[in-house]
Amino acid sequence: MAYQITKECINCDMCEPECPNQAITFGEEIYEIDPDRCTECVGFYDKPTCVSVCAINCVVLDPEHQETPEQLKKKAQQLHPELKF
Repeated sequence: MAYQITKECINCDMCEPECPNQAITFGEEIYEIDPDRCTECVGFYDKPTCVSVCAINCVVLDPEHQETPEQLKKKAQQLHPELKF
């Protein structure tokens, strides 16, 4: 399941540089997570790093983008073919 950033985001700039998939970008008003690039940090961290670094806990699971662990791993492999997962 991809994550999303809620409107409570204060644009602290902590999440964007930590994402190994470049899934986080600054949107019109707040940071946004591209669900096509979000792998929940599979293959990089034990838990999503955006969640870990968020100072106000505004990074939550996106119910509109549910994926199995296998799907997340496959997406990670496609985004990073040079790495072994």
